[in-house]
Amino acid sequence: MSVRKQFWTDPYQTELRTTVARVEGPRVWLDATVFYAFSGGQESDSGSIGGCPVLLAEKQDQDIAYTLTDDHGLDAGNAVTVAIDWPRRYRLMRLHFAAELVLETICRELPDAEKIGAHIAEDKARIDFALARPITPLLPAIAAKVQALIDADLAIVSAYSDEQNQRRYWELPGLYRVPCGGTHLCRSGEVGELKLKRKNVGQGKERVEITLARP
Repeated sequence: MSVRKQFWTDPYQTELRTTVARVEGPRVWLDATVFYAFSGGQESDSGSIGGCPVLLAEKQDQDIAYTLTDDHGLDAGNAVTVAIDWPRRYRLMRLHFAAELVLETICRELPDAEKIGAHIAEDKARIDFALARPITPLLPAIAAKVQALIDADLAIVSAYSDEQNQRRYWELPGLYRVPCGGTHLCRSGEVGELKLKRKNVGQGKERVEITLARP
């Protein structure tokens, strides 16, 4: 099965009226959704389905399973409203795109840097690299290059590269084109001012933490 992912069509949409497709105990599946599930390092949305809080959202191939409280009372065929916490979603979107820009810039500046992990949370994002030297001396220049792309307020394209297999990408035309199935901003300027910080996480490993200057 495949749920219609409205968060790709319009990542700014906060509510959706849809139908319950299947129910198994506390878990439900929907015909369509605006509720993003953890994937690619980006944390899940928070919110509710039919007024019941979502405790867990799990990606299952091209579908998403949502775990609700045991007393949700929903059955297959029920009409429900899916609602997300918009301030959280928007902050995740901004940090996600900031992290993507940082990653692409570092990979261009440091061909020997290999991404080995990433996590996008509501308060900050991080990217882990396998790198034999400290990245600290390079961070000011990297931050300046990324901030310049943000301040240019460039249009961000987000679309399918393979719709049948639900593979997507984001693009700054003429600059970057990156495979990614997350939720994306319309313009780079929405990120605002960012700050980068280096953290050592072990020999030969470097972590770059990304925070935003405004909520």
